[in-house]
Amino acid sequence: MNQDLSILTMVINASWVVQLVMLLLVCVSVASWAAIFRKIFALKRVNALNDEFERDFWSGTSLNDLFASAAQNAKHSGPLERIFASGMREYQKLRERRITDAGALMDGARRAMRASFQRELDAVEVNLSFLASVGSVSPYLGLFGTVWGIMHAFIGLAGLQQVTLATVAPGIAEALVATAIGLFAAIPAVVAYNRFAHDIDRVAIKLETFIEEFTNILQRNLGAQSASGH
Repeated sequence: MNQDLSILTMVINASWVVQLVMLLLVCVSVASWAAIFRKIFALKRVNALNDEFERDFWSGTSLNDLFASAAQNAKHSGPLERIFASGMREYQKLRERRITDAGALMDGARRAMRASFQRELDAVEVNLSFLASVGSVSPYLGLFGTVWGIMHAFIGLAGLQQVTLATVAPGIAEALVATAIGLFAAIPAVVAYNRFAHDIDRVAIKLETFIEEFTNILQRNLGAQSASGH
């Protein structure tokens, strides 16, 4: 007698524990794919906004004009522009307090930019830990479903007088579907995590490089102002 061993039939005939594991893994897989697509679009937007501001920054526009534009577009600005605005805001506040020590001005602006950098990096890394968890936990969850399914299948075979491959195969095949679904959930999550981690590292390097470059510009401006004052 030919048995129907299609995926749908095996899922329907699996024990309720294995079905629950499969359902959980499918939900996790859908959530991870949603997180992957959100992260793809978010990183593309971050890179586009950073590139746009970097072009404006090096185009020769004055720092005051850039700061005024950043203040107006605060809700739609990118990480690079927000870091610039944080440093410039702190720099101007210290100047308004009549602080003339170059070291104090530079330290204040740098601390403000480093704090903003950490906030921006935390925002960019959202959902990254979720993908890491999916990639590491899903195979073990699928393996649990497989072990439980095989155990359930052998318990069902205990009462049979004659056990053949035809009687063993369906139960084992049903159980192995859980491992397959676990791998289906884990593999894309691991690949996406590694890719996003690389892309976020590149974003972080760009932000840190900008902080150093902008600090140097502020220091040169202070030097020029001190020389003109003398």
